[in-house]
Amino acid sequence: MKFGQVDHPEEIDFTLPPTAAETLGLLQHFKNNQPFEVYVGCAKWNKQDLKGFYPRGTKDELVYYSTQFNSIELNATFYNSPSLEQVETWKKKTPDDFKFFPKVPQSISHFSRLLNTADKVKLFTDAIRRFDEKLGMVFLQMHDNYSPKDMARLKLFLHDWPKEVPLALEVRNRDWFSKPEVTKELYALLEETQVTNVLVDTAGRRDMLHMRLTSPIAFVRYVGANHPSDYERLDQWIDLLKLWRDNGLQKLYFFIHQNIEVESPLLAAHFIKKMNATFGLNLKYPNKNGSQNSLF
Repeated sequence: MKFGQVDHPEEIDFTLPPTAAETLGLLQHFKNNQPFEVYVGCAKWNKQDLKGFYPRGTKDELVYYSTQFNSIELNATFYNSPSLEQVETWKKKTPDDFKFFPKVPQSISHFSRLLNTADKVKLFTDAIRRFDEKLGMVFLQMHDNYSPKDMARLKLFLHDWPKEVPLALEVRNRDWFSKPEVTKELYALLEETQVTNVLVDTAGRRDMLHMRLTSPIAFVRYVGANHPSDYERLDQWIDLLKLWRDNGLQKLYFFIHQNIEVESPLLAAHFIKKMNATFGLNLKYPNKNGSQNSLF
């Protein structure tokens, strides 16, 4: 993942910003004793990107990947809307507790730019519904040149989105975050339509760490810089998530990328172990000495 990549990550202040007061206020409405639902994974399962992750002789990468993690950020659907048969195949290859988080196809987000997309949305959502209980949350990632001037178009799209398919939104244009009146309108729209606001932690776009949740779900896309500081950054997230959980956070979907993806499973394993220790969870992760096969 190259978005937000910088040449000198050591020059970046990676301190997480304070949580928006509106986020804590929203979470308080959902505070209860429900179990904390946590899914952590990588963005891809192909062997070319995750060199060294798969044991020699691995015949099916998804089958193996799904024994090591409980979820995948499914970027494959960004390039083409999957067929019903493809979704069924992916579903059958994974354990009962595994979830997929598919990205909305670029034919909807980038090429059509949300205009006249009803047929494409139906084709896509009809397919991914076949994941059934293994469907986590769909996420819509807009091009970084999609700006607030098209707010009206975004409103129509989100209101028309099928409500039975949970959706998260990632906007990238800087004007969404630099103009307070625009930001306020966007967050109000997401709350109204029950769409989760995606947070992106990447070196070159610290403005996307807005720390504003619009649902009791944190959908975080973390991009490591292939730098030793990547682990310290993840440790900061553990402290922040404890605050959010104490205030009512119900679900966490956390996906780990790297500019060079090969180290993503290592980072994910580090993060999952910290999550297990902090929150009393038992999430699976790849490790060197356990029943799950050797990591790197």
